[in-house]
Amino acid sequence: MKHTLTLIAALLAAFVTASAVDLVLVDKDKLPIPIVVFKDAPPRTRDAAVKLADYIEKISGKKPFVLLGASEPMPASAIWIGVQPEVKALFPETDFDFKHPEETLIVANEKHVVIAGRDRWDPQHMEAKGRLSTKTGMQQEYGTANAVFTFLRDQLGVRWLWPGEEDVIKKEHIAIAACEVRFNPQIRARAGLFTKLELGDHKEGPDMEWARVQRLQLDSMELDGGHGFGHWWEKYSKTHPGYFALQPDGSRSPHPTPNNTKLCESNPKVWQQWLAEVEEQLREDPTRRVFNVSENDGYDFGHCVCADCLAKDHPDGEKFTFRWRGKQEERPALTDRQVVFANTLGRMLKERYPDKDLYVQLLAYGYSRPAPIAAVPDDNVIIANVGNFAMRGAKEREVPMQQHTAWAAKAKHIMWRPNLGNPAGVSWGMPDVPITQLAEDFRFAAKTQCIGLYFDMFWYHWSTQGPLYYALVHLAWNPHTDVKALMDDYHQRTYGPAAADMKAYWELLERTRMEFVAENPSPFRAFDVPQKYTAELFAKAQAHLDSAAVKLVTADEKFRRRLHFARCGFEFTKLCVDTRAAMQQLEASKGKDEAAKARVLANWERTVIMQKEFPRYAINWMATFHTPGSAPGGKRDKRSEGLHPNSPITPYTLKRMQAVGLE
Repeated sequence: MKHTLTLIAALLAAFVTASAVDLVLVDKDKLPIPIVVFKDAPPRTRDAAVKLADYIEKISGKKPFVLLGASEPMPASAIWIGVQPEVKALFPETDFDFKHPEETLIVANEKHVVIAGRDRWDPQHMEAKGRLSTKTGMQQEYGTANAVFTFLRDQLGVRWLWPGEEDVIKKEHIAIAACEVRFNPQIRARAGLFTKLELGDHKEGPDMEWARVQRLQLDSMELDGGHGFGHWWEKYSKTHPGYFALQPDGSRSPHPTPNNTKLCESNPKVWQQWLAEVEEQLREDPTRRVFNVSENDGYDFGHCVCADCLAKDHPDGEKFTFRWRGKQEERPALTDRQVVFANTLGRMLKERYPDKDLYVQLLAYGYSRPAPIAAVPDDNVIIANVGNFAMRGAKEREVPMQQHTAWAAKAKHIMWRPNLGNPAGVSWGMPDVPITQLAEDFRFAAKTQCIGLYFDMFWYHWSTQGPLYYALVHLAWNPHTDVKALMDDYHQRTYGPAAADMKAYWELLERTRMEFVAENPSPFRAFDVPQKYTAELFAKAQAHLDSAAVKLVTADEKFRRRLHFARCGFEFTKLCVDTRAAMQQLEASKGKDEAAKARVLANWERTVIMQKEFPRYAINWMATFHTPGSAPGGKRDKRSEGLHPNSPITPYTLKRMQAVGLE
């Protein structure tokens, strides 16, 4: 203990002569200034402070002390993490009363820097059950931790390129200019952009860490991308059959499947049962704030035809074909009915918990995609719009964007929740990288006051789609990010002397993708990738990669490693296209072309080798070329459709190859 105190005293004495212009964090002949974390800081904040110390060491070779609370005497210079009594005296002109959710602040003078943000947490409830692992260190807002990650990126120049691959510029002297920078993210539910990287989705690893430092994972709203009543039929059908939708035949039977059975939304007993479930959920997790009231999937089947439910449908609503067992009928959209339902539950929630800031979430999906005619969502109703304009062609985008705009004019809170599908091979691992278009989409969403994201879904093929993911996490934090400047920096930091060649490589793939989507209007166009991804295209891409390799012969090994990562993605892309081309021959022959079949199977054998040779995270082999034509339980594996002899494209797909409709 005596030795530690002597070290700290020497450390504090070393800070007296800091620069009068810039704040010097580390210098060649000085100890680094300490990091002071506010007392009783929650775990995620303490972890961020330790990470800051680690990165200062990676950059300079010197690691600062991390102190929990200010020492005596107070440091002459310090990095202050979070708001604490001392900082208000050090920065008397700065307002530390954060007024916006997740607000962050970085303020510096020649002696001190404060990295802080708005934090909200309940010390008694910092763990909860996640999908596959326990959520730990839970907060309702993580402003200080995200401020630290912002400081690492913007002031210290750290770049997190993809999981396990970061870029740090080493230097002996680290100094920052005086500043005061505030920011509060508009999009408060960001983790749903990459659903598999949310807290509690799976065990800790480089991918979870990447999402965290990119300010994606630690957000402040827990929006859901699914449906709200999938468990009800099994739980209540025997004891409370009246909870469920009346069918035209007079029954209240499960249709189309038990977990997709619809409710009788006008039944007050349904409302009371829902509230009872909410009470149970809040007992288990008092920090929960959002409750999903979205009808079950299968949007065209089985909706309630009781007089009270039908009366809530507006007669001027857009007409759709509804189906029941043995019957179909043209009827108005369900939107008004479902908004009334959500409002009813939202009001009950507010009455039951008047002192809590709680919300209900409603999907605008299927036959409730059009905005309501008469009903208006209450202020505690969040509309999760399944607006499928992301990554789509020009004609496909028009109606979803119009619907999103119409909803935004009606609802106080809106989130963007697209189904991505496989527009140009994104789920297979093709280089489906519409960076410029998605940047435009994020700005559009921001104009509609979007507060949340849930994309269903990206599949984490980093070697073929990594630049897109990198752009997206920055757009989620700030939809007005200058994406051109962001990606120029990305290429420079990732590839160094080969930045121009690799920028040309990725932009070639982006242009090709955009042309493919424009030329082929079908949502099933991915099955036609060989028509666009030709030998001529691959020769151009190869030339960029080869030119990059020449420039990196004597460069830092990290640049060659990253080029190899991109090369792996290119090799996979060629294999994927060749597999689909051979499958087209096999399908045209109705399964009789043995040479084509052998070619497909040889490619599948090649993927076994790729899985062993490729770097981690290059391709997500659990999502593509994983199961040869069948899923667990003997079910057909949709992700291998059109890629394996056991799973050629189906008659249903063939029928819709030229269709553009609801997804």
